Amino acid sequence: MYRTHTCGELRLTHIGSTATLCGWVQRVRNLGAMTFIDLRDRYGITQILIDDQCPAHIGQQAQALGREFVVQVEGEVLERASKNPKLPTGEVEVRAQRIAVLNAAELPPFTIEDDTDGGDELRMRYRYLDLRRNPVKNALLLRHNMAQEVRRYLGQQQFVEVETPFLIGSTPEGARDFVVPSRLHHGQFYALPQSPQTFKQLLMVGGFDRYFQIVKCFRDEDLRADRQPEFTQIDCEMSFVERDDVLQIFEGLIKHLFRFVLGVDLGDQPMRHLPYPEAMRLYGSDKPDLRFGMEFVELTQLAQGHGFGVFDSAELVVGICAKGCAGYTRKQIDELTDFVKRPQVGASGLVYIRHNDDGSFKSSIDKFLGPNDLAAMGQAMGSAPGDLMLIMAGPRRKTQQALCELRLEMGSRLGLRRKDAFAPLWVVDFPLLEWSEEEQRYFAMHHPFTSPHPDDVGLFGTDPGAIRANAYDMVINGVEVGGGSIRIHDSQLQQTMFSTLGFSAEEAQRQFGFLLNAFRYGAPPHGGIAFGFDRLCSLFGGADSIRDYIAFPKNNAAKDVMIDAPGPLRPEQLDELHIDLRPEQQV
Repeated sequence: MYRTHTCGELRLTHIGSTATLCGWVQRVRNLGAMTFIDLRDRYGITQILIDDQCPAHIGQQAQALGREFVVQVEGEVLERASKNPKLPTGEVEVRAQRIAVLNAAELPPFTIEDDTDGGDELRMRYRYLDLRRNPVKNALLLRHNMAQEVRRYLGQQQFVEVETPFLIGSTPEGARDFVVPSRLHHGQFYALPQSPQTFKQLLMVGGFDRYFQIVKCFRDEDLRADRQPEFTQIDCEMSFVERDDVLQIFEGLIKHLFRFVLGVDLGDQPMRHLPYPEAMRLYGSDKPDLRFGMEFVELTQLAQGHGFGVFDSAELVVGICAKGCAGYTRKQIDELTDFVKRPQVGASGLVYIRHNDDGSFKSSIDKFLGPNDLAAMGQAMGSAPGDLMLIMAGPRRKTQQALCELRLEMGSRLGLRRKDAFAPLWVVDFPLLEWSEEEQRYFAMHHPFTSPHPDDVGLFGTDPGAIRANAYDMVINGVEVGGGSIRIHDSQLQQTMFSTLGFSAEEAQRQFGFLLNAFRYGAPPHGGIAFGFDRLCSLFGGADSIRDYIAFPKNNAAKDVMIDAPGPLRPEQLDELHIDLRPEQQV
């Protein structure tokens, strides 16, 4: 054994004993008569003391040490004269009797400390160094604890962990697939799975009535803070269940994780179920942040007919009431107006109404709406003296989306979106299908195996757009952390779904014949859910990005700058795969 103790475990109870520690040199501090070394490993930091009671050569060795040298130190555990309450080991130190350099190190390209001087790209290039920093280390330890608790809870619920293939066939719908050329089957390709959807349904046909997997998934899509080309899901499926059975089990999983990972008790009451149309009406989003109110109030009838063209021509006039914000200055309101005009928000402007402390109203469109009109709108929005009403108008969906962004911005400005507050809910009753004007056909809003609401099956022949999906999303703090549905298990209904999506019988058989054939041999009613594991980890860790919860992430260009991937193949590899590159693609 190289060590008898870790750098994070020594306490006053160890005084007088001999400890052998191994780790990385955080820093060396030479104070003349004494030298101190901060020695770090995964478990913490221990101060090493070198003074006149140490062997003479130890001081010389210490002067030769640099940052990130890997060393072994043996010595006596002492009580520190000057204690450091910030460290768990801050009451003790080790007087070195022996130092062995296990590996020298070059000066790192950035400081290995909590507040580092390394930028994102530099730290990703040297990710193995970044992993030594506490924020990244703690993020991965949180991820580990989450995975352990997921397995513990689902194991207690009789779920079986089953691995599904990574090399599968490409299927339509959804995001773009990553494809893998086959050497043995010329001109043919595997695809990496966007999810194990069809395989988990086949496991239900196979009699494994409760399945789960913490699994890698792959999507070739544009990236942002909460997306990576490869990501991890908690993928689950159950047989002989209806919607509420699934919600109950996985609501229990989330409460279990909060209790045993964060020490947060979400209580015994069921989570709120919010229908999709109500979520859009009240929050303009299918993943609303319920940590604060500020719900939408439609004002279309009250606002129109007063000669203000923006309102009169709008499909929707809608607003939010910001409590206590009537004192906002003109500069602050101009900032909000500039915010909603940003391309990513997409609004053309913003109307405000102040509910003054004396009960009167002041608006940016006073010349169109009189005091009584403003008072009526204030009453509809539940305003009180001191409140500020912010109103937008335009096409319904676009206006809802823009006001949603403004609502979140106001929530942030007012300190209402606290990282230590959690507001989970289920969003239910999504539309099953969405119409594409460009392609003049329906697409599945979730995926083509989602079952319609039992009451809406008859609408396939008359009004497919009105069919509700028997689907559900779990949303926490404005983040969709999981989604699923009751699946179609009847081959005839699945054929009807494919037909509505524009698949011919031949195309459906070619793409999904294996699943349709399996349904002919006794498929049980089944449903499931997949949680974004990386997103859950970042939510629990209070972070906006999932990157630090992945050991070796890609950058925003989907590139691993540490190993320089993706990269070109050698000509002989391309020949084996029968791939010819265009001249401009050749390296």
